[in-house]
Amino acid sequence: MSKIPKHVAIIMDGNGRWAKLQGKNRVTGHQQGAKSVKEIVEEAVAQGIEYLTLYAFSTENWSRPKDEVNLLMKLLVSSLRKEFHRMVDNNIRLVSIGNIDALPTPVKDELLSVIEKTKNNTGMVLTLALNYGGKEDLTQAMRTIADKVKNSIISPEKVDESTINEHLYTRNLPPVDLLIRTSGEERISNFLLWHIAYTELYFTKTLWPDFKKEDLKEALLNYAKRERRFGKTSEQLTS
Repeated sequence: MSKIPKHVAIIMDGNGRWAKLQGKNRVTGHQQGAKSVKEIVEEAVAQGIEYLTLYAFSTENWSRPKDEVNLLMKLLVSSLRKEFHRMVDNNIRLVSIGNIDALPTPVKDELLSVIEKTKNNTGMVLTLALNYGGKEDLTQAMRTIADKVKNSIISPEKVDESTINEHLYTRNLPPVDLLIRTSGEERISNFLLWHIAYTELYFTKTLWPDFKKEDLKEALLNYAKRERRFGKTSEQLTS
């Protein structure tokens, strides 16, 4: 493929429905989904993707049954421990976006430990969106900017797009080139609202536990066929 997206983001949806179709509980669905994460991360590295952002746990997910939330937190900790050496071997740098201070202490500690241990890696940047919501991200940024304006740190006329971007959780990430959502749902679900202004959207009916490297390749091929105009005409792009 001649046109690989620099930044790919994925809404990993369908673990629960996959489990139900298999006649199993939701725990099994999340465990199987974790296996897909491993395969997709490795394939993203192989394809030369520079940034991969995964929607792991949203601000809205706290409303799920308590047992399921607890399971997801435990699964996250165990996955970070298991996959740490794989990240090192693949030169992956782990980062996170979202309000991680609200995460359970064991999750936060394990997350920060792996982030610290991989901070000097120079390969793909793997971002986990944890306790993340696009609206909350923008809200906290606006609140911080407003406070700085109030205290004369920033003048109102100086507030522009770059100012807003600098105060977001996502400030160190480039715009998303390709957003993939699995499971057949066709909505954004409060994910990376600022960074997807000109993102190419790709929806697939494949449930996340069934989403494998071949499915990622298909999404990348679909992306490669698209013409990204960013408000311009096709003639302007070719002139």
